[in-house]
Amino acid sequence: MNYPSFFPEIEKQTISQIKLFQEQQVQPLLSYLKEKSPFYSELFKTHKIDISKIRTLEDLAQFPVTTKEDLQSRNTDFICVPREMIIDYITTSGTQGEPVTFAMTEKDLERLGYNEAISFTTAEGTQKDIYQLMTTIDRRFMAGLAYFLGIRKMGAGIVRVGNGIPELQWETVHRINPTTIVAVPSFILKIIEYAEANNIDFRSSSIKKAVCIGEPLRNEDFSLNTLGRKITEKWPIRLYSTYASTEMGTSFTECGEGIGGHHHPELIILEFLDENDNPVKKGEPGEVTITTLGIEGMPLLRFKTGDVCHHFDEPCKCGRTTLRLGPVIGRKNQMIKYKGTTLYPPALYDILDNIDFISNYVVEVFTNEIGTDEIMIHVGSDKPILDKEKDIKDHFRAKLRVAPLIKFETQQIIHEFQYPEISRKPLKFFDKREKGKIN
Repeated sequence: MNYPSFFPEIEKQTISQIKLFQEQQVQPLLSYLKEKSPFYSELFKTHKIDISKIRTLEDLAQFPVTTKEDLQSRNTDFICVPREMIIDYITTSGTQGEPVTFAMTEKDLERLGYNEAISFTTAEGTQKDIYQLMTTIDRRFMAGLAYFLGIRKMGAGIVRVGNGIPELQWETVHRINPTTIVAVPSFILKIIEYAEANNIDFRSSSIKKAVCIGEPLRNEDFSLNTLGRKITEKWPIRLYSTYASTEMGTSFTECGEGIGGHHHPELIILEFLDENDNPVKKGEPGEVTITTLGIEGMPLLRFKTGDVCHHFDEPCKCGRTTLRLGPVIGRKNQMIKYKGTTLYPPALYDILDNIDFISNYVVEVFTNEIGTDEIMIHVGSDKPILDKEKDIKDHFRAKLRVAPLIKFETQQIIHEFQYPEISRKPLKFFDKREKGKIN
């Protein structure tokens, strides 16, 4: 069988051509939402919006944004199809509050596979690759299913190992000889540690690339962050960073240039908004706000993801002319005001990942007795490091000018914090501020 190339022509067009293409999709989308979506048909009526007059991407600003709270409080009102058309039920991880169920039709699953096929192709994947999936495909999880569908559509090989169990991961590598792994970056460090402890020559293995999910790999200037450097210093494989969410059903994946995740304009319309829902100026970070294209079950209009990013519109050397997303600076609802300094959790993670004697950690934020944000770092190590508190705080002062509270725990206790039984990905940030949620 001859498999098609997954490098869409629209992703090679000029920005103005891409904009025109997307504007041609606006009217069909709005008509569909008005007819099929209880939530959006009510919204159009409440705000007296004549959808026939919405023609340009700029015109979309006439609609109020959709939020996670809308999805949580009115989940079923977003479903646009009868129950018998729903093929798969997917649930968000609930890292920012109550989980949301997404209804996927056959058409939506086809779109999901297409998205991953073009995304893996962006990450220099081909039909000749064999992908070892180190992520779950069960527990109502979208990502693992999406990877399977996309790799299958590419015609490449798939080994569904699932998450955890380093011994099984290496046994599978030796048995199947995959070329690429799909994994959370911090787990890649775990399998490296296992290989070192068990005299496995991992540097000579068949693995040449890793498509990394769920955790940031790069700093804002696109250099590898501490986590990315720790991986490549021990194991010189090629790392590709990704950004995605269940709500958008679309991925932003790096190409070989490593300068941001590429936008797939046939699947999603992008806006970058400030706190007042206005477009940010060029060069400023904004909250990623999406309008989905081609989704049948639960399409979304101007949905604010909560993720703050920079974006870039210069053509890429890979041949794609689409917008690129920079690394996620932080989630809007996770912003911390600490002793006059504004922080996001990734800045804390990068410092902690750079301290060799820290085995694992979680970050807790709570409201102190004077009503301001307080940070407590729970540090895991089975080594005698109780005298290292000053060293840890000095690292924070050097980078951020402020130092959090430190509490030492065993590695096992921290592991139990990070991996509660129902979690599908590691938890590092616990927001216990007033009205806070676990994230």
